[in-house]
Amino acid sequence: MKVIGLTGGIGSGKTTVSDLFEELGIEVVDADVVSRQLTAVNGGAMPDIVKHFGPEAASPDSSMNRKFIRELVFSDPAAKTALENILHPLIRKECQRQLDASQSPYTILSVPLLIESPFWRSSIDRLLVVEAPEALRVERVVQRSHLTPEAVKKIISTQATTAQRLDAADDVIENVGTFEMLKASVLKLHAMYLSLSRKS
Repeated sequence: MKVIGLTGGIGSGKTTVSDLFEELGIEVVDADVVSRQLTAVNGGAMPDIVKHFGPEAASPDSSMNRKFIRELVFSDPAAKTALENILHPLIRKECQRQLDASQSPYTILSVPLLIESPFWRSSIDRLLVVEAPEALRVERVVQRSHLTPEAVKKIISTQATTAQRLDAADDVIENVGTFEMLKASVLKLHAMYLSLSRKS
């Protein structure tokens, strides 16, 4: 079974692309979804997060206090590293479990910072990158999340550059047109991935 890595900068449309693959019957393992589950109510990462960052790190419902943690990790590199050291091993373990259990002809592994991580790079057979111009990505994120353009640009600055992603990519979707155009791009790649999975 082939594993297709899927990545793209914030606002590129990566989630829409993974949803389209799912509609085609392809299983998607999403590191973001796993991360949210680990930090939700009774999430597996919460005891260690509260132990390290204190009771303020938990909301009244015992899920992670995202606002508190986000402000902390943006202002303190050591806090960011500590959070990653708690979350990343748990995310990797659960993603691997889901990959091992997948029954579809190939599986999509969606990871925002895939090319920045040797672990994720070694877990995939091909890399699909979803791209869009930065101005368009900023606009999309501002509309959906109520962050300021400056805050979105700060997040973009922490991610790999467009050039780095394109250099690592086996396949690229330019998400700059209509939804129908995006769907057509996914269908074309789906046919190719099915063909590749049959040959392996």
